[in-house]
Amino acid sequence: MKKTSLLFILLLLLTQFGSIEPRPVAAQAVSDLRFGAVESFWAPVEAAELGVGWERILFYWNEIQPAGPNDWNTLHVLEEWLVEARAHNRTILGLLKNTPQWATDGPPASGVPRGLYLPVDDPSNLWANYVRRTVAYYAPRGVHNWIIWNEPDIAPNVYGHEFSGTSADYLQLLKVAYIVIKQTDPTATVHLGGMTYWHDPGFLRRFLTMVVADPEAAANNYYFDVISLHIYFRPETIPNIVGNAYAVQQQLGISPLKSVWINETNARPSMDPEWPVTVQQFHLDLEQQAWYIPQAFAKGFYAGAGRISLYKLVDINMAPGDESWGLIRPYDFSRRPAFYAYKATVKHLAGFTYPIQREMSPNHYVYSFNRPQGVTRIAWARTTTPVTVDVLASAAVATVYNVLGEPIGQVTAQNGRYQINLQGTRCHRGECLMGGPPVFIVEGGASLNLPPATPGPPPGAAPVSTPVDGSVGAEPGVPAVSDSPVVTPTAAIDLTPTPTVLPTETATPRPTRTPTATLPPPTPEITPSLPPVTAEPEPTAVALVVPTLPPENAAATERLATTPTSWLSLGLWLLGLAISLALGLFIIVRRRAG
Repeated sequence: MKKTSLLFILLLLLTQFGSIEPRPVAAQAVSDLRFGAVESFWAPVEAAELGVGWERILFYWNEIQPAGPNDWNTLHVLEEWLVEARAHNRTILGLLKNTPQWATDGPPASGVPRGLYLPVDDPSNLWANYVRRTVAYYAPRGVHNWIIWNEPDIAPNVYGHEFSGTSADYLQLLKVAYIVIKQTDPTATVHLGGMTYWHDPGFLRRFLTMVVADPEAAANNYYFDVISLHIYFRPETIPNIVGNAYAVQQQLGISPLKSVWINETNARPSMDPEWPVTVQQFHLDLEQQAWYIPQAFAKGFYAGAGRISLYKLVDINMAPGDESWGLIRPYDFSRRPAFYAYKATVKHLAGFTYPIQREMSPNHYVYSFNRPQGVTRIAWARTTTPVTVDVLASAAVATVYNVLGEPIGQVTAQNGRYQINLQGTRCHRGECLMGGPPVFIVEGGASLNLPPATPGPPPGAAPVSTPVDGSVGAEPGVPAVSDSPVVTPTAAIDLTPTPTVLPTETATPRPTRTPTATLPPPTPEITPSLPPVTAEPEPTAVALVVPTLPPENAAATERLATTPTSWLSLGLWLLGLAISLALGLFIIVRRRAG
């Protein structure tokens, strides 16, 4: 009876606490540092499988130093996250923000830090002290990219507002951070806080005008190395926004031009049957989120974005009904179609080189990328009507994959072109936000017939081609796929244009194909031959490089075999085992005493 009781308790507790299996870390997929996913550390298995090249981690000042300047909470950013990113060759961007209450006279989190205008070596400049200590601690741990605050272009009393100071205060915040970071870690890269553009389209121009007016700015590299953008939902707007970020620098005389990164982009699904959300606008289904990813990456890289990152890999601590952006669902880590679309995009574009070629017409796009393995083209329809298009060929035969990376079949070139059928897009509640399902057209061993590389500005910085509407960095004509406001700069690049409301698609049916085409064959357009200006060299090799960690990190390397969830499971299992043994001994002792 005594043995039975003890065995029963052991089995009960082991079942309760030991049922969660550790999740093994997947082998690293083909990777390219230009493809990112925000907060990939929450899902390291999936991040490795996808080949995520960079991620962003939040460094909240009010969490790291919650009660005073002597606080130092390194558990806010776990060491395991940094070790794992390093082992998988993933670049980390640290986002510095959120003023603690003790360090500001303004609102908590968004208030201007006290002592901000004092010299950077003054002990009363609290922001300088925090930045210095943070960079000094995390630089040896592999963090060399720092974003200075988040979305400073969102005004007070507007949802998403994060910085309560003026533009002059943000410039001072940036100046102090830049000087301190470069003093502490000369190899570091400093990024402007990610800007949303649509909250204030003129913010970047006004802010950079203030920067260049600073008498010490030019000697200090204008206090930043990279412009960060947050662009959502409408792929058609990406070339305009990226192009304007280069153009405003050019107009203001910033030289050399700073690289432009898209730190956040995505199209959140509101119609996920397993995670329903009620929204006022941007009604999208799961398939459309998947369609968005290749479209956004193709347009972003063509426009000159140095790197692009999805927001985000997985949402954590979500309440039912919250907007979930992740490629992975928050409650069970199940994968949305967008997960496989991202995986296919990285697989078929990793290692691409410039220039990028674009074919276009009012009813379709084709973006062509040169890679060491051959040519990858991404094509999609721009209207709700299916269309058959003739796509320029660089080989005799190509394999076509759907947006999820599944092979559809092979196509054979006829007269130097492939015939590709593209499905039309769909609209929900009058919102036509993007094109239809993209396809990947992969030509092994082929290369684009492009002119040799010649010196020139980064893509999007100056007129390099003549689209139908004569714009720079903009897509041609009037996209029938979108009825949302977009910016269409003129050839001189008007940086504060009046948004034009595009008409919705007309009900007039379009033929899928006619023997005599009503439109001339699309003319290939080519980006400038130089890759975007970047603060650090962009990789061309795609093979994983796993650095050798110093001896003091050997134990941490072994911990990569499990995720934080696995450690929790192991802890609970050990706790259950200890409790079961204690209960068993207690029962035995009591019965013997009786």
